[in-house]
Amino acid sequence: MGSLFPETIETDRLRLEAIHDVVDPLEYYEICSADPDIDEVTTYLTWDPHETPKETLEFLETVAEKYENGDGGSYLIRPREGEDGAGEIAGDAGFDVDWDRQTMTLGVWLRKRFWGRGYSGERAAALMYLAFERLDLELVAVTAHVDNEKSNRAIERYTEAHGGGRDGLLRNWRVQDGDPVDCYRYSVSREEWRANPTDVSVAVHD
Repeated sequence: MGSLFPETIETDRLRLEAIHDVVDPLEYYEICSADPDIDEVTTYLTWDPHETPKETLEFLETVAEKYENGDGGSYLIRPREGEDGAGEIAGDAGFDVDWDRQTMTLGVWLRKRFWGRGYSGERAAALMYLAFERLDLELVAVTAHVDNEKSNRAIERYTEAHGGGRDGLLRNWRVQDGDPVDCYRYSVSREEWRANPTDVSVAVHD
């Protein structure tokens, strides 16, 4: 049986690859545990630096199951030829699908050396295309810790570019380091996206 989600997605500058198909667990463990800036990268994320290779393996098994079940996907982000660091693992583009609510919720993290290039917005444009044109969903949403100023600025830019924006504040939305934290939520509807289509070229490959 095939998957609802493609194996690869290509944009002008990025190649997204279904992570469970292509990554070596030990290579990914090194990035998620010992990358020079991993503590800073994960400050506002929902996960901490990996402590053992088994933790990485369990993560990859979890995302593989979600992918096969049609509940979500996780993709390696690699810059394409012509970009600094072409072919390297730059980060991870993930999403969950709530079919009852017709909503895809995005998540992303990038290694620090790839910050500031607009990759987050380009990845978001690709996943909006997937959500609205392939999966026929009605909404793409994303949340960010209220104190994560860089992410909130980036999310605001790319959601507004596609006709959406900030929905509001979600109090005690998630637990981080044992404490509840507030998040801002942003969203783009299918109608908004089609009225403000992406100018990023997107190609999906099964």
